[in-house]
Amino acid sequence: MSKGNFYITTPIYYPSAKLHIGHTYCTVATDAMARYKRLQGYNVKFLTGTDEHGQKIEDKAKEAGCTPQQFVDDIVLGQGGVLDLWKLMNISYDRFIRTTDDYHVAAIQKIFKKMYDNGDIYKGKYAGKYCKPCESFWTESQLVDGKCPDCGREVQGTEEEAYFFRLSKYADRIQDLLENTDFLEPRSRVHEMVNNFIKPGLEDLCVSRTSFTWGVPVDFDEGHVVYVWIDALFNYMTALGFCNDKYDDLQAFWPADVHFVGKEIVRFHSIIWPAMLMSLDLPLPKKVFGHGWLLLDGGKMSKSKGNVVDPYILAERFGVDALRFFLLRSFPFGSDGNFSNELLISTINTDLANDLGNLVSRTVAMAQKYFGEKLPAQQVEDPELDAELVAMVSGLRDKYEEHMEHYAFQNALAEVFKVISRANKYIDENAPWVLAKREENKPRLARVLYNLLETVRVCAGLLIPFTPATSEEIAKRLGGAAMDWDSLNAFGVLPADVATLAGPALFPRIDMEKELAALEELSKPKSEIEIEPYAEEAVDFDTFCKSDFRAVKVKDCQPVKKSDKLLQFTLDDGTGTDRQILSGIAKFYKPEELIGKTLLAITNLPPRKMMGRESCGMLLSAIHTVKGEEKLNLVMLDDAIPAGAKLC
Repeated sequence: MSKGNFYITTPIYYPSAKLHIGHTYCTVATDAMARYKRLQGYNVKFLTGTDEHGQKIEDKAKEAGCTPQQFVDDIVLGQGGVLDLWKLMNISYDRFIRTTDDYHVAAIQKIFKKMYDNGDIYKGKYAGKYCKPCESFWTESQLVDGKCPDCGREVQGTEEEAYFFRLSKYADRIQDLLENTDFLEPRSRVHEMVNNFIKPGLEDLCVSRTSFTWGVPVDFDEGHVVYVWIDALFNYMTALGFCNDKYDDLQAFWPADVHFVGKEIVRFHSIIWPAMLMSLDLPLPKKVFGHGWLLLDGGKMSKSKGNVVDPYILAERFGVDALRFFLLRSFPFGSDGNFSNELLISTINTDLANDLGNLVSRTVAMAQKYFGEKLPAQQVEDPELDAELVAMVSGLRDKYEEHMEHYAFQNALAEVFKVISRANKYIDENAPWVLAKREENKPRLARVLYNLLETVRVCAGLLIPFTPATSEEIAKRLGGAAMDWDSLNAFGVLPADVATLAGPALFPRIDMEKELAALEELSKPKSEIEIEPYAEEAVDFDTFCKSDFRAVKVKDCQPVKKSDKLLQFTLDDGTGTDRQILSGIAKFYKPEELIGKTLLAITNLPPRKMMGRESCGMLLSAIHTVKGEEKLNLVMLDDAIPAGAKLC
């Protein structure tokens, strides 16, 4: 029977850069919380997605030579993109939203109009500082050394017609919400928001832009697009069906139980978001939890700083569960954490290989060695030797639950590993290998192994949110052991004659020195450009000299009908008679871009027919591959070179 509904969200990722381990941190934590609540028996809705609008996306697309939609499609849907990473990291989201989804775009237009109609959005002129990477507006007083206080990058002066949201109207209510409720955690974030943003004077927020076009259009004022943070924040409700008929989950799941967000976007979620909900007289989320950053060499991970850690490489070398576990075991969720490969390997070796993996392997191996596939039902307890371990296991779920309810993942895991450590000590205290030497000790030996297997069952069950695949494997090794929530609060759930199944080491121990050297080699920058292999067959000099390379000038260029590849060139080759060459480069050039250019052609190739048209020669180009995508560039010459000039 369901305990009720639980709605949890992770920030929708802004798809403008390479994904790194920092991006997985919040999402893995959200996934762990969602799995924990499902384990408890809640009907969970776990939302994630991508925030795909904004000036930064538009600029990145221009740099890449594609449309903004093509740009975000590649990052979200392409190989190594957002969906691939969440699949790799075993993220069990229930719904994925893209802010370019039609239903979301239409809903944002309705929401913007509602706030305009109720007087909380008005037209004006914006003049100030803008951080394009953060999509944030700042006053001069908020800048740090003249730069963005969030990311430390340069800001731009901007001035444009814009709509504003009356954020100042809600300053008192927001301050009361933050100071007198537990809406925002950890508490340190409250002091930051109140002292840095509200007390200095909360200014109205610019909520539309006219200097670019890649955003949700304001449908009642052409030329304006909705500020990306309105677009992004309301995803939490549009994904449930607010202002659209795509979904019908709003009544069941809103208000959200918790938004997990990085500390750099706490301001948007704890000040702007509740103010907009107040404007529409909507219920506020129950909690916003602002976690810390993963730091590398003392600074936040960032592609622009060149300190990205690739989750694909780490997951491939160490396993997904090991990586998930490390992220939540090593750092308090509300604070910053210093990432290093040394700490990652040390955590895997100590907790997963030595403690958990060793406990499972030793216990199952001894059970099979001494009793075959099943333990005997006849067993003898020893209260003096068994009591402490049994008591720790019996009380573990309650201690774990207390920490999980406060998002203290590190502390919850610490409780589990106290019990695992105690179980390993219990093996040494009872010395099963000694008991096995005397037949009369077999019932006692069976009980020792049973206690260990039952300890493994409970610990593995409580690790499901963190290491789901490993917990599933352990359940198989314990004969399909029960790991439902109620069973994890009781000792003695396994049948006395439990069947076991051997298997390879769950987490093989890692050679620290060797692995660090391998990771260093993998981290060296590699060229993103691939070139065609060189030809192995030699061409003699006399044959090469027969090739007639000439400068040609493009008089006309037209696409060839019924062909996606061919362009037909009319060329001045200096002879006074136009030369026609067909070239399969339509994918790379628009015809009008080439008219008037001076190109290089081989002119003494025999004519050949292409799509029924004669081609007399070949234009020279360079071809290479960037990130798996084929690129081609025509060889272009200085326009001062006359048509027909021979190249030698």
